[in-house]
Amino acid sequence: MTRTVETTTDQVELPALDALDWEDIAARLDTEGFAMTAPLLSPEQCREMIEVFDDDGAFRSTIDMARLSFGEGRYRYFADPLPPLVTALRTRLYPPLAALANRWAGILDEPTWPVEHADLVERCAEVGQHRPTPLVLRYGPTGYNCLHQDVYGDLTFPLQVLFMLNTPDVDFTGGESVFVEQRPRQQSRPMVARPGLGQAVIFPVRHRPKRGTRGYHRVQMRHGVSAVRSGDRHVLGVIFHNAR
Repeated sequence: MTRTVETTTDQVELPALDALDWEDIAARLDTEGFAMTAPLLSPEQCREMIEVFDDDGAFRSTIDMARLSFGEGRYRYFADPLPPLVTALRTRLYPPLAALANRWAGILDEPTWPVEHADLVERCAEVGQHRPTPLVLRYGPTGYNCLHQDVYGDLTFPLQVLFMLNTPDVDFTGGESVFVEQRPRQQSRPMVARPGLGQAVIFPVRHRPKRGTRGYHRVQMRHGVSAVRSGDRHVLGVIFHNAR
């Protein structure tokens, strides 16, 4: 049964976003490759996103990861119009992330990004990327996600955000977020994040700048999920560029 959500984005309460220390987030992304925040979503908002997973009318596409050898579990891409909470997260998180992305673009001599999300969506449309990319992922026992990058087209905004919708060690065990930094002429560096209920992890989609002995260079990043040992793990993924 399809639910009709009447809440507008103006009514979505996200007070924790105003308290984010973006200088600290940028520093951690520069040094560690990802940044974990304090809880940004309330337990009620997390529950809302878990419940919507079973609403077929809210999604444009469903992926069975095992069928495509992506891992084990399912994820669903939201259809337009996005839920107000997802739209609010995209709209409000984008400007500070765009400022960081533009600093990286200057370092790596790459094109810059618009400062408002609506302008990014318009730019995506100009290159044929019209389909929304925010998604909810569900992993049951033994579920996992292979290392990957969320590219979707020629235009790829360099940062994305995941939100943990369950409580680790209560609702599920295992299921850590895994990031791998592929360093030129060196072995890859693995990193693990274990966000709690409502916490977010901000990380690169494809690559980030890293200072070396001869200046900055690109390091490729991939992300995935280790095996869930018990229970169900749900995550909201907020990707800012649209898909072809």
